[in-house]
Amino acid sequence: MAKILAVRFSALGDVAMTVPVLYSFAKACPQHQLVVLSRPAFASFFVCAPPNLTFRKVDLKNDYKGFKGILKLYSELRKERFDAVADLHDVLRTKVLRTLFLLGGVRVAHIDKGRAEKRRLVSAGNGNSAPLKSSFSRYRDVFRSLGYSFPLDFKSVFESCGTLPSLPETFGEKEKGWKWIGIAPFAAHQGKIYPLLLQHKVVSLLASMDKVRIFLFGGGKQEKEVLAAWDNEFPCVTSVVGCLKMDEELALMARLDVMLSMDSGNMHLASLVGVPVVSVWGATHPYAGFMGWNQKQENAIQLDLPCRPCSVYGNKPCRFGDYRCLKAIRPEMIVGRIKALTE
Repeated sequence: MAKILAVRFSALGDVAMTVPVLYSFAKACPQHQLVVLSRPAFASFFVCAPPNLTFRKVDLKNDYKGFKGILKLYSELRKERFDAVADLHDVLRTKVLRTLFLLGGVRVAHIDKGRAEKRRLVSAGNGNSAPLKSSFSRYRDVFRSLGYSFPLDFKSVFESCGTLPSLPETFGEKEKGWKWIGIAPFAAHQGKIYPLLLQHKVVSLLASMDKVRIFLFGGGKQEKEVLAAWDNEFPCVTSVVGCLKMDEELALMARLDVMLSMDSGNMHLASLVGVPVVSVWGATHPYAGFMGWNQKQENAIQLDLPCRPCSVYGNKPCRFGDYRCLKAIRPEMIVGRIKALTE
């Protein structure tokens, strides 16, 4: 039996994308013990994990801050006698940590993020060439480098729970014949956000449907204000910003018929509970390998423009200044895809 440490500290979407791989490994290799090291905020991803997978939270802002903090973390972890370390992050902190383990005689492997391939994908004139290896495959390759092969057969973080966690009573039960639709209209960067005026039109069209209830997901003061206004405008719309803990958000998403999301963390959260996602892509592209787990290409809403993709993460300003890759997407196109999945 081997004891393996898997490390990925951030960000939400990236940590979420490790989950199908980590669960698949744990199920395929019950004789091995897997310890996942990440920030406390992501503990909810592992509440119903296989018995040989445990989550260890690490507070890098307080308890293990800076270089001294990583040394302290290593001194604690080495006592657990790990046989191997899978670095799924490959940033300065994890490089230091894995090097210390390597010097201590522990086998280590780290992710190949394919940075050169991704730069070529977004380079001028390259266009939408061919799909790159997905993050899921890249994470699995780390384990393969350590000598472990296994199929990716993840379905949901709640698969082994038996029943879904309950929601607060104020949400009520899902009535027969009704459709629950989630909408997460925001992302970390402007190049990934469908314009809010057009997004409002999407909400309006969906709210006009019979027997539909719409839940809005987001975070932060500005997002909360926008979504609260939509909540007040449409009777069938409920903003859940600031109302639910992470595990409750996942439980709500698991009850949805479909989620509408940008290329963002919410796409990955919905994917973790087996919900189909209609995703909107602007500056970024699914070919970079960040499509949600088991999501279908036909549910990715995007335009075939010569300037796309112009960014791997959506953080570069539009070279034309108008984000035409997003503004030219008609709301009816998005609504049509959602209807196709709910009818």
